[in-house]
Amino acid sequence: MQEKGLLIVLSGPSGVGKGTVRKEIFSQADTAFEYSISVTTRKPREGEVDGVDYFFRTHEEFEALIRNGKLLEYAQFVGNYYGTPVDYVRQTLDEGKDVFLEIEVKGARQVREKFPEGLFIFLMPPSLSELKNRIVTRGTETEDIIHNRMLTAREEIEMMELYDYVVVNDQVDLACERIKSIVVAEHCRRERVEHVYKKLLEVE
Repeated sequence: MQEKGLLIVLSGPSGVGKGTVRKEIFSQADTAFEYSISVTTRKPREGEVDGVDYFFRTHEEFEALIRNGKLLEYAQFVGNYYGTPVDYVRQTLDEGKDVFLEIEVKGARQVREKFPEGLFIFLMPPSLSELKNRIVTRGTETEDIIHNRMLTAREEIEMMELYDYVVVNDQVDLACERIKSIVVAEHCRRERVEHVYKKLLEVE
């Protein structure tokens, strides 16, 4: 019996560096995860490519996906929608491949309800002052948006109890190694694999 793939959910407050960590993980030759690209209604940032970083859609197109039940999760954040296409995720897991989601905290809560067997990792900033500095350094947000993001970040950090592991993003390379080590350990967890190995005990 083939072991089902592992749904890996990386989440954390806005500005913590989820996208940077995800890109670093996927740039490494030994990474075997399948990345589930999110759908969003926000405008592309410089260097972002449709179908690579996100699927960029209008509000009307996104709301059609909601109505048709085509999203595993979705959330509205600072005036924009973010969501995960459901069909791709289910098919890839059934093929025995690990699926990596990089999503917002509210979305992760929805996934937890539908896929409680998933692996949920919360990416933490070294401090709230460092988080604010990272958001300001982007140079893409107004003062009001920065203020709202920091208020939201505090609320999101309080939701840490929904996750299995916490990884501090103090250095991107170290955060990536911690995440990959967690995934290896999860694949060895007894509850996940015992049904496979007990087959060895069956007498033909």
